[in-house]
Amino acid sequence: MIKGKTIFSIILMCFFSLKMLADDFVVDTLFVVPDTLIERNEQKEEKWIEKFSKTHFFQATYLGTPLIAAGLLEQHYDQKFRRLRTSFLPTFKDNTDDYLQYLPAAVMLGMKAAGVKGRSSWGRMLLSDAISAAIMSSAVNTLKYTVKMPRPDGSANNSFPSGHTATAFMTATMLNKEYGHLAPWVGVGAYSVATATGLMRMANNKHWLSDVMVGAGIGILSAELGYWLADIICKEKCSFYSATDYDFEPSRHPSFLGLYMGFNIPLSHYDLLGHKMLETAVGTTAGVEGAYFFNRYVGIGGRWTMSNVMLIVDDNEAYNDALDFCTLMGGAYFNLPLSRRWAIGSKLLVGAVNYSKLETSDFKIGANRGFGASTGMNIGYHVKKHLSMKIFLDYNILPPHSKTERDYMHTMTLGSAVSMRF
Repeated sequence: MIKGKTIFSIILMCFFSLKMLADDFVVDTLFVVPDTLIERNEQKEEKWIEKFSKTHFFQATYLGTPLIAAGLLEQHYDQKFRRLRTSFLPTFKDNTDDYLQYLPAAVMLGMKAAGVKGRSSWGRMLLSDAISAAIMSSAVNTLKYTVKMPRPDGSANNSFPSGHTATAFMTATMLNKEYGHLAPWVGVGAYSVATATGLMRMANNKHWLSDVMVGAGIGILSAELGYWLADIICKEKCSFYSATDYDFEPSRHPSFLGLYMGFNIPLSHYDLLGHKMLETAVGTTAGVEGAYFFNRYVGIGGRWTMSNVMLIVDDNEAYNDALDFCTLMGGAYFNLPLSRRWAIGSKLLVGAVNYSKLETSDFKIGANRGFGASTGMNIGYHVKKHLSMKIFLDYNILPPHSKTERDYMHTMTLGSAVSMRF
């Protein structure tokens, strides 16, 4: 049952969200004060955040370094994220990732051969790319044969980090640096291909999530370092960022589409069949979330996720026993800008929850489905014109797994998301 404090929290969040919605549709002049505050905060930002964000160091490391750090921190939960693959894609096998990793490089060379003007001449581009590849391969192979991490499928002891993912993100960064100024879709397409490569490595059961995250970070940093060293060798200055990409105007329509990933934290025991109470432990979730905003404050969208909550059997967390479920929810999204780059957001979602069958050594429960709801808060940072990152905390109400029970399950999802902005 939903407790009093939980109901009160939901009411407060609903009130906050509905108030934002009402304020947006009353009178446009009501936004004079918030807009003024935003402008003042933008001026303060320019004094330190904006100045630091334009440095070569920040532009070269703001993507790669966090990926490596997050991958190292996430290693403890690799088994839990692998459970998602085991539950939802147990027989997946496809070698497309062997070729997909080189696609951004092929596109870059093709555009250059076709005479499309890019950042560099042929010689300069090949020098930058050769240095990048040397740095990436040295870092990846040194770690592979020093750490000797077993692959998830047990086929070898060179899992960490993912070489395919490192190559894909290195070539994606190369393509973006050479031709990203032509259109935002160049970078979006390049990094989408790189992300797909990393996801396929996990789906093929060849790598852990931490392998892929660290590999992606190494790939990006290798390309950035390769181009920087080529600039030094050629004694030419070339900015690490595009002024048109960085000095963007605040978006009036913060629509987004991105990857959603985090940890499911159960808020109570799991009441099963009315006579057995199971203890639950932290699980994982991964999916896609997006929303279209009508203005700066209100939009509609949805979220699709694959999730699990681990079970504790005989006082031990059992990776083979978990509640696996998919969700597809939609509803209202809200955004409150704090400055040109910072914003807080919330949402109110409802939708379907589909449980996979649950089998343990003691009992079996068939697949089931029902309706649930979700709300939450997030704080986001608009990194570039078409890239944003956020940290979120979502509250989820999930239907019973068993058809004979009426007790809903409550979880909190803590995680982060990387999104494309439109």
